[in-house]
Amino acid sequence: MSRGFALASSRWVRAVNGGVVRSTKSHEPTVSLVIGGGSGHFPAFSGLVGPGLAHGTAVGNVFASPSAKQIMSVARSCDQGRGVLFSYGNYAGDVLNFDQAQQQLRAEGIDTRTVVVTDDIFSASRDEMDKRRGIAGDLVVFKIAGASAEAGLELSEVERLARAANHRTRSIGVAFSGCTLPGADEPLFTVPEGTMAVGLGIHGEPGIDEVPLPSAMQLAELLVSRLLDEAPDSSRRVVPILNGLGTVKYEELYLLYGLIDPLLREAGYELVGPEVGEFCTSFDMAGLSLTLLWLDNELEQLWEAPCSSAAFTRGDLKGLHHPPEFAQQELPSESDAGFTSMPASTPASLSSKRLGRQISTVVDQIATVLDGAAGELGRLDSIAGDGDHGIGMQRGSKAAARAAFEATSSGYSAEGVIRAAGEAWADVGGGTSGAIWGRIISTLADGFAGDKVPDPTEFSAALAATVSEVRSFGGVDVGDKTLLDALVPFETEFSRNIGSGNYAATNSTFIQATSRAAHAATRAAHATAELVPKRGRARAHGDRSVGTPDPGAISLAMIAESIADHLTSHATSSTVPTSDNIATSDSTKRKATGK
Repeated sequence: MSRGFALASSRWVRAVNGGVVRSTKSHEPTVSLVIGGGSGHFPAFSGLVGPGLAHGTAVGNVFASPSAKQIMSVARSCDQGRGVLFSYGNYAGDVLNFDQAQQQLRAEGIDTRTVVVTDDIFSASRDEMDKRRGIAGDLVVFKIAGASAEAGLELSEVERLARAANHRTRSIGVAFSGCTLPGADEPLFTVPEGTMAVGLGIHGEPGIDEVPLPSAMQLAELLVSRLLDEAPDSSRRVVPILNGLGTVKYEELYLLYGLIDPLLREAGYELVGPEVGEFCTSFDMAGLSLTLLWLDNELEQLWEAPCSSAAFTRGDLKGLHHPPEFAQQELPSESDAGFTSMPASTPASLSSKRLGRQISTVVDQIATVLDGAAGELGRLDSIAGDGDHGIGMQRGSKAAARAAFEATSSGYSAEGVIRAAGEAWADVGGGTSGAIWGRIISTLADGFAGDKVPDPTEFSAALAATVSEVRSFGGVDVGDKTLLDALVPFETEFSRNIGSGNYAATNSTFIQATSRAAHAATRAAHATAELVPKRGRARAHGDRSVGTPDPGAISLAMIAESIADHLTSHATSSTVPTSDNIATSDSTKRKATGK
């Protein structure tokens, strides 16, 4: 999709690994605005790259955030030496991946800041505005930040003005039917006949409330009244943006705007540069949103500044502070779509290489299990989320299996195989699950550092470190209805069975510990059905997900059971990763002792 878009829109963009960037350059260097998110929202995000708007966008898979690697690739391609500003909607996967990219870019010496868009008034209360989602208000923040950068302002000023725009922007969305993911047989959610869903996100999440189907006039009154109740200050100049989410067409949008406009004027507002059209969509969702930006003098000048992109061009480009020059470059090949590179190889012993091959086999089996479960995991995720968990886990695990196989073929150590799998999973899986599983696998790899073949006690310590990392990285805890609710029981049961201190591991004991831990994870995963989500997209839907287990916890349990099944079925073939059958050099075949 990105390649085709770049070919059709070469006046504005060129393709790079991870997304698209401007095909033009300014005469003078500026701050670089990098935006991004999942696919399925066009013209957000690729259609908003060009002079006066963003310098580049990282493009994730359907409704899934781009990976940290994609984001870094786009940011490096855009950087002009004056710093980078990230801006994107407030969703868990985007936050995790953009934050990772920001940390890495800063370590490389690139000053990087972030402004997260939080305009959706229905997704959290006024007291928790930092938890609100970003929807069509993305356009406002991107436009203000892009104009600020184009004006030559310093990074701190571009950041300040983008935050001001976000603070003064409010949106509300409604829908009459849900959207359908490509290839799916049914929509992610349905709206009961004769009703309308209120409080829509842009990822196929169901509405937060349902009301009787209104007339056009009643709908206009609902949208306007809810937004005016949220006015950030006493400013009487606003920019109204009426956005179609997919299948509500322009004729219908203009009809509705004809009712919204006089309501705002009657309320004492002066309207500046109204916009009606599609600016942030959700595939084929029959829905719309209304956004209001309350202006001050600074923001008004920036909103009215000229800009040009494939989907949003306003004003005279001659008025740009830094007129663009055409700088088209060759497109990357289609094979670059998945551009995960192998981590550097280090010398490995025969025992470590053999363990690496066994790990590769396990990862391949995990990919097979998740491939078969993708549909059910997606169904669970669609109850209160966006339905992409299954395909995300499917993509990530398949990429991990390929990377692990390539690593073993290249003679990597066990650590190298695990790290290759983790990097591939994070990069190709994308979204929240990709980021979390990339971190889980990379933390586990620390237990195999160098040429180590860990004994069960050391592996237990690596599991404990992984739990701590997930808690810290994801900002979650047991009871939040996430995969941690299955991971902690797995680690606890495994450690309990292994014990502490000096331990003489045997194949049967290691297998038994893993099997019992997997069963504990499965029980805990199904028990999440009784929990109310406190993190992620499902958080906004509260009780709607009660009665349905968390898909992240279920997929983790599936992986645990897959590992246990593999160990059990290969118990007699000396492939169980314990020190008494692996830590021995193949050249001597001596029996391991002491552990």
